Amino acid sequence: MPRETPFSVVVGRMLDAWILTTPDRPARAEDVYRGVVDLLTIKMRLTLIEVKGSDPLDWRMRPVRHSGFTSRILDINGLFTDCRLGDFKDRAYMEQSVIPRLVEVVARQQPVSELVKTRLLGVSLGYDRILMPQKNTDGSQWVISSSYAQFLLGQPATRETLDTADEAIVQLLVEGSTAKEIAVLLGQSHRTIEHRLEKLKQRYGARNTVHLVAMLIAAHIDRTALR
Repeated sequence: MPRETPFSVVVGRMLDAWILTTPDRPARAEDVYRGVVDLLTIKMRLTLIEVKGSDPLDWRMRPVRHSGFTSRILDINGLFTDCRLGDFKDRAYMEQSVIPRLVEVVARQQPVSELVKTRLLGVSLGYDRILMPQKNTDGSQWVISSSYAQFLLGQPATRETLDTADEAIVQLLVEGSTAKEIAVLLGQSHRTIEHRLEKLKQRYGARNTVHLVAMLIAAHIDRTALR
């Protein structure tokens, strides 16, 4: 059996509470998420979407619990504040990665759990998400959204065209090879590989090798346009 993760526990408990609610006696959102607030880890968020009116851009996002995760790449908590969906800073993100799913779960009144791969203000990110709508014979009045961050990758400052030698180094680096292992595999000296890596860090604006790998992966994600 697959091992339970902290987020799967949170999702499971909310689903257990949601299943007990009925459309003829609509529950409050707090009745569903109350039991998991203290289980949320540093990489999890819990947000309440208030569904008022037919235009999703007028629906309101209210944070219940911010993520404790901070990054120099993107201020997630500063972005996901109490606001109308139509006033969110990155309108394209909201219209492509959030609103369509919200409309779907409100219409069907059924939860959706998925891995989201998208871009927010030019940053590639991925997260697990559960959207859980109110059961209500008069139409859902709220949707609970909880997410678990998987990755957050900034784009390189400039797009680079690599020569064949650097392409080989980059491929091996992303696959997890060390500089010494790359040198052996490519039949070059360790010093040569280290020199090329330093040049790559400068070209991409990376602070260290780990940062370089993250930026290279982000560049690949950007090229493949994951959504």
